[in-house]
Amino acid sequence: MRLLTFQHYGQEKVGIQEKESVYDLVGLVSLYNNVNGENYMIENDLDHIITHNVETMEIIEKVWKWAQLHTEETIEITYKLDEVKVLAPLRRPGKLVCVGNNYMDHCIEQNVTPPKKPMIFSKWASCIVGPGEAIELPEDSEQVDYEAELAVVIGKKGKDISEEEAFDYVFGYTIINDVSARDVQFEDVQWVRGKSYDTFAPIGPSIVTKDEIEDPHKLDISLELNGERLQDSNTKHLIFNIPYIISYLSKGFTFEPGDIIATGTPHGVGVFRDPQVFLKKGDTCKVEIENIGVLENTVR
Repeated sequence: MRLLTFQHYGQEKVGIQEKESVYDLVGLVSLYNNVNGENYMIENDLDHIITHNVETMEIIEKVWKWAQLHTEETIEITYKLDEVKVLAPLRRPGKLVCVGNNYMDHCIEQNVTPPKKPMIFSKWASCIVGPGEAIELPEDSEQVDYEAELAVVIGKKGKDISEEEAFDYVFGYTIINDVSARDVQFEDVQWVRGKSYDTFAPIGPSIVTKDEIEDPHKLDISLELNGERLQDSNTKHLIFNIPYIISYLSKGFTFEPGDIIATGTPHGVGVFRDPQVFLKKGDTCKVEIENIGVLENTVR
């Protein structure tokens, strides 16, 4: 299932994407109730749905199965994808945790030794924007870079999670562009400020529930800048896999539903190219991950 947040004629809604169609989820539940005499309720908020996903997803799955068999009855709450504005699926995660230097090919391009333990930093939730929104170049940086990454969305609360149980805590996956002001990042030594400027975390377009992804460690991942492919790899090259990352992090802090983990970027980032490539006004970044989708943003 592909869950997204979208806007239609100024109204913000939660939806299910099916190919080029978007279904108003609250509208679907209301229609299901009217036809079947039920009284199900869900919030029109994807953050809330994930926070309460154990009970809410049972309702959504039941309603969605019904909707797929009654497409004529759902026409009024079904939109074409190009008729709506897709927003960031989540905008208020309690944690946005990132893993640095987590692709072997990315370590090779830097000529650095792969880390023995995950290299962890964070980005502030205030830097999240959605598909189609602009990445804004700050005045105090001349080296703004791109980073295509697979993001994991946590689905339930947990601490001291074992690697064997880690996937039980995953709700789904999405795409993040870990935009980075390299000059600020390297000047500060630690990375948070250089990676947390407003608009520096484009996310989306949807959250793909984990049952749709057979193996998140076998996904092609790429980034194109103005139509030129600059990053091209596969998540099989992750140094630390998703269960290990979740287990490792959960030894130190409690994961909450809706938390996001950015798993790292492959080779091809601008700062390590020759010549270097940095984002400039008018650029278009397009990140694509197999079976998840395409996240596209302009630069201003």
